[in-house]
Amino acid sequence: MLAVMMCMTVSAAQKKKVKKQQPVVEKVDTISARDFSYLMGKANTMGLKDYLVQRLGVDTTYLADFIQGFDSATLTEADKRTKARLAGIEIRQQVEGQIVPQVSKQISDSLQVLQSDRFVAGFRAGISGENDELPISMDSTQAVVRKQMDYYHKQEMERKFGPNRKAGEEFLKENAKKDGVVTTPSGLQYKVLTKGEGEVPTATQRVKVNYEGKLLDGTVFDSSYKRNEPTTFACNQVIKGWTEALTMMPVGSKWELYIPQELAYGERETGNIKPFSMLIFTVELLEIEK
Repeated sequence: MLAVMMCMTVSAAQKKKVKKQQPVVEKVDTISARDFSYLMGKANTMGLKDYLVQRLGVDTTYLADFIQGFDSATLTEADKRTKARLAGIEIRQQVEGQIVPQVSKQISDSLQVLQSDRFVAGFRAGISGENDELPISMDSTQAVVRKQMDYYHKQEMERKFGPNRKAGEEFLKENAKKDGVVTTPSGLQYKVLTKGEGEVPTATQRVKVNYEGKLLDGTVFDSSYKRNEPTTFACNQVIKGWTEALTMMPVGSKWELYIPQELAYGERETGNIKPFSMLIFTVELLEIEK
């Protein structure tokens, strides 16, 4: 019994020692919920005037009118008409100040094709359905616009990069007359530098090659020789001119390819290869991957 009491005494003493101290609650000034709510509302107006001016275009001279609307909370029929009219003004400003310049730039960097007043007239007719000078369905309207945009795009590309096409055509015309140059029905030209004796790959087979690619002015834009590392890919995963050539080359061959722009990247711009550029490649077929 004494042993039990001693244990209880020790236990109680230990508990007394480890008893947690109650946290001290720091007192702060307090206000009523009513006043707190008022001040919270006031605090949330910070930056509102800037928003009204910069985002909604409100003239602060007429701030009293804004407050009048704020106080009324609900829209009368007159307010609804005013709101619709103001939205129309805002959209008109966006059409003339932002949409017309953006669309005009998409059409051409240099040619002024889009007429702002006619764009606005068409925009208005599209919304209202009134005084439609060209009464066709919206689907037909979109189709005509896409077709004309394609036409303008081709005009712009030809204006900028048409000389590349012409230079390539002239080069190929003269190159075809040179000894050893073969021209295929597609327009691809090649010259055998080393005749291979191995297997000829199919379009779906993977091959290992060394190559160097040049522009017409002699600029080297890519070279596995410079990287000191051959490249591997499937014959049908490259430009058309390469696919055609590789599927005629026996392993061990080294050819020089003269690729017309339509068998290369066409109107696409890739790195420093400009649209409509014909390309010259030296290609060495090392092996077919099995």
